[in-house]
Amino acid sequence: MRRTPANVCGDRIADPWGNRTPYGQGGQWPVRTDTCLAAGVAEDEVEAWVQAASLLHSDGDAMDIAVRDGRIVGVRGRAGDRVNRGRLEPKDLYAWQANGSADRLTRPLVRDGGRLVECDWTAAMDRIVTGSRELIASEGPEAVAFYTSGQLFLEEYYTLAVLARAGIGTPHLDGNTRLCTATAAEALKESFGSDGQPGSYEDIDHADAIALFGHNIAETQVVQWMRILDRIDGPQPPHLLCVDPRLTPVARRATVHLAPRLGTNVALLNALMHEIIRHGWTDPAYVARHTVGFDALREQVKPCTPRWAAEICDVPAAAIGEAAELLGTADRLLSTVLQGFYQANQATAAAVQVNNLHLIRGMLGRPGAGVLQMNGQPTAENTRECGADGDLPGFRNWQNEDHVADLARVWNVEPSAIPHDAPPTHAMKIFQLAEEGAVRMLWISATNPAVSLPELARIRSILSREGLFTVVQDLYLTETAQFADVVLPAATWGEKTGTFTNADRTVHLCEKAVDPPGEARPDLDIFLDYAARMGFEDKDGGPLVHWSGPEEAFEAWKLCSVGRPCDYTGLSYGKLRGPSGIQWPCTDQAPDGTARLYGDGVDWAHPDRCETYGKDLVTGEPLGEERYRSMNPDGKALIRPAPYVAPQEWPDENHPFHLTTGRTLYHFHTRTKTGRVPQLADAAPDVWVEIAASDAAHLGLAEGDLVEVTTRCGALRGRLRITSLRPGVLFVPFHYGYWDTPAGSAPVPGEAGRAANELIATLWDPVSKQPQFKTAAAALSLVERAAARPDH
Repeated sequence: MRRTPANVCGDRIADPWGNRTPYGQGGQWPVRTDTCLAAGVAEDEVEAWVQAASLLHSDGDAMDIAVRDGRIVGVRGRAGDRVNRGRLEPKDLYAWQANGSADRLTRPLVRDGGRLVECDWTAAMDRIVTGSRELIASEGPEAVAFYTSGQLFLEEYYTLAVLARAGIGTPHLDGNTRLCTATAAEALKESFGSDGQPGSYEDIDHADAIALFGHNIAETQVVQWMRILDRIDGPQPPHLLCVDPRLTPVARRATVHLAPRLGTNVALLNALMHEIIRHGWTDPAYVARHTVGFDALREQVKPCTPRWAAEICDVPAAAIGEAAELLGTADRLLSTVLQGFYQANQATAAAVQVNNLHLIRGMLGRPGAGVLQMNGQPTAENTRECGADGDLPGFRNWQNEDHVADLARVWNVEPSAIPHDAPPTHAMKIFQLAEEGAVRMLWISATNPAVSLPELARIRSILSREGLFTVVQDLYLTETAQFADVVLPAATWGEKTGTFTNADRTVHLCEKAVDPPGEARPDLDIFLDYAARMGFEDKDGGPLVHWSGPEEAFEAWKLCSVGRPCDYTGLSYGKLRGPSGIQWPCTDQAPDGTARLYGDGVDWAHPDRCETYGKDLVTGEPLGEERYRSMNPDGKALIRPAPYVAPQEWPDENHPFHLTTGRTLYHFHTRTKTGRVPQLADAAPDVWVEIAASDAAHLGLAEGDLVEVTTRCGALRGRLRITSLRPGVLFVPFHYGYWDTPAGSAPVPGEAGRAANELIATLWDPVSKQPQFKTAAAALSLVERAAARPDH
């Protein structure tokens, strides 16, 4: 029976950020240890505290799991960790209860006569292996595709990458990180030649200005917002710039809040850089020594005055000037970027302009001066490092034959065994290939595309397509699992051991605290079982996947990371059992990790070392090796200008609103865990629609009215919330599935559901291939007055 916990930190639903511990610039963030235990359990009754970290956002908040009688009974923040200094946010505090949810999958399921029925592991794996072998033999390895998560462990991603790339030989491997962090990776590669966050969370301690571009950090990286709040309430507080169409908690505390029209981020950034260059707020010595491309940027932004941008963005020119002064005169500027840029029009181009801002100001590599192209998911960084996201492991360049040969050496296979004659397939293309019948087997692990992908009616059609053999590996019978031919019950956080890396490159070890329910297995064990049954071999006839557990997998990954930007060779499970996580690269030369990158210029942009040769920021066309070598022969940071291009979707007479989707503090992804936690489910039980007060008045709508949002793709119904949103914009949270349960039935065609992605078209950024969830045009209509509700 699930227990309701008593939070010793007070009501962290009503007060999600907890009490303040102010501190000044350059000081150390004070400790505040947050604890949440099940009702009736005191701390001295806990039998064991097991090391872990949060798996419900990209902060990597370190914690210990409380165990009693073989069950998880709570959590406690780890005071010695560099990331959170003991703090936990609401999802951290309460979501452990989901592990004990009564509807956990405990045995494999296979489809028999149209129904999913229980079976044993041998029968389930035999069906998968037989299907794999038949398809590979008849159609070739490209008939098989894998779609994974941002929530597994490093060891699991690396194993999956090895078996998919070198075992099967398919280029079709990507993660749902394509939906949330693909633009972060691409922007870093375009500017610095390689993935890898330049900045550190500790830059919050030192910055005198913090700019948040499309990043509602108060609800997405909650503990780091606590850190910013403590700086704001302390001596020498930083100035804040917030770029967001909503009056978020961040915007309410900002020195300057800019709320541009959706889809106009590049125009705004070009105007900000116009002003910074015009006023001479650049660092010419840094630009000359460490960058290429400044002259092209200066020419691009020369006509982009604040008045020009004001017309496009519908933001006062004076406010743009004020924001430019805040950015241009800071001594230590930290910028963060997230989905407001990544899921919008010109996603990569906009994110790259933030990098440009730091390059022309020389704001990299020292305390308080850095960029965090943030992640949305807890292990998104690991998918990218390990090559489970459409790249090669270790940030290797698929177009560089030497990089491919080096990876082949690590895996002891021939280079020809690793697909590299074309770009690795991104997720949106994988589903398109499944729709066309080219992909015949799709293995989905730890993600729920039947809620999270755009144009859900199309996704349901693909998943139910005759001839597509679908494997789903998850904790519950999700919306996606209901379409599967085989469902594999997986273990989760607290039930298995592995490492994961947060958004500022901090690696944490998460240890097994309790056994998984029933016959559920760790994802690593499932992948290892599959590899063994398939008989994947290296070129000498030995097992391709030669490890048998998480620590061996970690050691294998270390060999793959040697000499790469994400070098893990100085790390070990023993070292990670210390009081704090450690930032990569961690080597003999940097045994305690590396706080910041690029303090003395860029390391990985040289044509022989770079992860990519770059793409055109407007069209997405590859630049190619020859052009890259000509523009950057010495391997400096690249300043990459881009013109503003209007969105494909724009409001019109029939769809007069911009629609944007996003997150709420109390839920993660598609609520497969948080929707099963009483405190979190009660805090945000159902989808809603936000509207500006002026728009509500114009339409004669009131708080709580049931409304219908329609786009060219579909419809959604939700209760209206009147907020300080930018006029002309509607906001809908994306977490909710079809109906009123975390795994409800699909909507009837033609009827409105409650999943935001029913409304979103299949459009993606041409550079990062990340879907554009924030650019739809929508209409709004009244369905039922609030007074008509039965409880009114």
